[in-house]
Amino acid sequence: MRVRVLFFGMLKDLVGKSSDSLELPEGASVRDVLEHYLSRVPKLKTSLTSIAVAVNQQYASAETKLKNDDEVALLPPVSGGSGKALITRDVIRTSDVLSRIKQGEDGAAVVFEGVVRNQTRGRKTLYLDYEAYEEMALEQLESLAQRALKEFAVRDLAIVHRLGRLEIGETSVLIVVASAHRAAAFDACRWLIDTLKRTVPIWKKEYFEDGAVWADGEPFPPEIHHGNHSCSGSPGKEDASK
Repeated sequence: MRVRVLFFGMLKDLVGKSSDSLELPEGASVRDVLEHYLSRVPKLKTSLTSIAVAVNQQYASAETKLKNDDEVALLPPVSGGSGKALITRDVIRTSDVLSRIKQGEDGAAVVFEGVVRNQTRGRKTLYLDYEAYEEMALEQLESLAQRALKEFAVRDLAIVHRLGRLEIGETSVLIVVASAHRAAAFDACRWLIDTLKRTVPIWKKEYFEDGAVWADGEPFPPEIHHGNHSCSGSPGKEDASK
């Protein structure tokens, strides 16, 4: 059988391409895909315990069985439309989103903007470049929106994430939450950005005067990362962290 393999962020740089077509025996699993690339790209060994894997845009374990024409995505730690979520390459216009979300019954509207800053750990930043596993990222954003609406009892919300090149001062991610009371809006907004940064497959590359680097991501939560990725020659058998 044949599967399509996608690489994102730093993994794309390590492997030297963004996608590949891989022939596997019937009954093969995600583990077989990992072992294949580990044997051909030894530098992946240092990343193996920190990646997540998705099969057909759903997070999967090393033991997940594969079928012909499956899409397997190898996901490094995330930097981080329709319905409540939007992925765009256009400038995010906060005032437009806010005016669309607010209604007369709202006593609070909380806005969070993630903004490109001009330095990271003392290095001058020139610009950022965001990429995503877009179909899965949008699905994940929509799922987070629906969870927040249910769990925090807020009336409405919007999540917008921008991809591509962003200049200093531009907004990379916007979250707007509207509710009758401020506490629920604040709690939902904080939960949304913290969870987004840990789980949604979006990555950023930082460009400096002296080079570029993929930004370190936050650890995948335990229910997503699969420490049992460990293959022959891979470090340890402990649960991986993103």
